[in-house]
Amino acid sequence: MSPRPILSQRVSRFGTTVFSEFSALALKHQAVNLGQGFPDFDGPDDVKLAAWEAIQDGINQYAPGVGAKGLRDAIAEHSERFYGHKVDPDTMVSVTSGATEAILDVLLGLVDPGDEVVVFEPFYDSYDAGIAFVGATPRYVPLRPPDAEHTAWWFDRDEVKAAFSPRTRLLILNSPHNPTGKVFTREELEFLGNLCAEHDTKVLSDEVYEHIVFAPARHIRAATVPVLAERTVTVSSAGKSFSLTGWKIGWIIAPPALRDAVQRAHQFVTFATASPFQVAMAVALRMSDEYFQELTALYTQKRERLLTGLRSAGLTAYSPEGSYFILADIAGYGFEDDVAFCRHLVTQVGVASIPPSVFYGPEHRHLGQRFARFAFCKTEGVLDEAVRRLRAKLPTLAAPKR
Repeated sequence: MSPRPILSQRVSRFGTTVFSEFSALALKHQAVNLGQGFPDFDGPDDVKLAAWEAIQDGINQYAPGVGAKGLRDAIAEHSERFYGHKVDPDTMVSVTSGATEAILDVLLGLVDPGDEVVVFEPFYDSYDAGIAFVGATPRYVPLRPPDAEHTAWWFDRDEVKAAFSPRTRLLILNSPHNPTGKVFTREELEFLGNLCAEHDTKVLSDEVYEHIVFAPARHIRAATVPVLAERTVTVSSAGKSFSLTGWKIGWIIAPPALRDAVQRAHQFVTFATASPFQVAMAVALRMSDEYFQELTALYTQKRERLLTGLRSAGLTAYSPEGSYFILADIAGYGFEDDVAFCRHLVTQVGVASIPPSVFYGPEHRHLGQRFARFAFCKTEGVLDEAVRRLRAKLPTLAAPKR
């Protein structure tokens, strides 16, 4: 008799994440790491000090499962301050251990086996895993790059309509979008909201890059669009806005019935989130307007620095409207696909990027094979060194390989 497999079916198709794989390659080959999207600089000193003081003050035991009252209040204040979104902190907010946990909680709380979930490609990889874990079926719709008729990444509305069916339970939105940098417009959100209303579909709106948006684009919280207000679960976190990704403080905001459904899952996934970091995040969310303005200015400068560098090295790089990623077209370099290109880049050129085809379903994976994703959430010296290496070696790859 053959032994039973060790892996459950729900995880058997998932290997090591592409982020771990390419970060390990970067370390091995001493490459400049523009792959995984974490800043190589720390967040505000006042926020770090608040965490230290909370630890010293003995705030080290379990927080309430829904989150510390002070942080829930700060999340509600932040929502009204930036979006005019009125939120009851006691009935509409749950604090989670990062946005990735929040995404899984939403899927566990709202989606049943056999349901369908509509997702735009390329997608954050945990969406695909979470959909598999709950036994649902993904229906993927590709975002298309800018062209002669579109100044930004766009979607075909007929393709979106075709993805919806009587079994559609959830639409996952990500705006600002990782990795394209697309910021969905109000008109696009209204179109999607009307589709969701027609099919009685709920929405998971992943907005973790909400404060990294470049003019003239403007982030619109999906839950503030009337047709979406009563069906949207907003997911966000502190990692991107405050450069403290290792703290893993996230949250969901939703109408009470939806919040309760997500909370029922959260209580059995992590139960509660680190108490002293919740105290510190309340301080972070209440920081002055100047902080958020400086954050935008900082990332605007970094975006332009890397865009200019990639283009000077011969790459066609698309300017993102938000997030801290740039997609560059690699079609002219003659590699079999984006994975081969990115492996060569990290091992031979000394720069790590991420192959975005892993963020597509099987049907559309070929669409991602013409791109590489570069992160610009790095110090100026790191960005400049990456550009120096690319300029030195990338032009020699331009002739198609045989």
